Amino acid sequence: MIGKLIGTPAAVSALGEAAQGVAEIFVPSATKRMELSAEAQMAALRQLGEEYQHPALSWFDRMVNGLNRLPRPCLAFGTLGLFTYAMVDPVAFAQRMVGLNAVPEPLWWLLGAIVAFYFGARETHYFRNRAVVSPFAAGGAVPEENAALEEWRRG
Repeated sequence: MIGKLIGTPAAVSALGEAAQGVAEIFVPSATKRMELSAEAQMAALRQLGEEYQHPALSWFDRMVNGLNRLPRPCLAFGTLGLFTYAMVDPVAFAQRMVGLNAVPEPLWWLLGAIVAFYFGARETHYFRNRAVVSPFAAGGAVPEENAALEEWRRG
């Protein structure tokens, strides 16, 4: 009776697809939304990657790259210079330290945040871009058999 009412299996399939299309108008497909989100993210990553494929090495770029390399040596040599200055002229060093004592605390917090973010970003960059070496490939060792792990893998 249902076969006479609806018709052939092709008609049932067409009816199901139509119902699905109508349902997606009211409730968007989560799978389609995830696919579109992934496509948009991949397009953004491709665009970002293309920007760095052919870096322009003009004089300005080289100058900025040089400036980016200065903070670490300046901090290191500056600290060593302060120790030397304290030994050579302790009175003048003490006067400068009194001047530093007048700097408000929020400004010290800001300086600390800038330095922490600079070095934190640098370390994060090197951490993310490190070469991962397998301990088995490096030492030539073969991993031990783990009976419990093999049993768990088998289910």
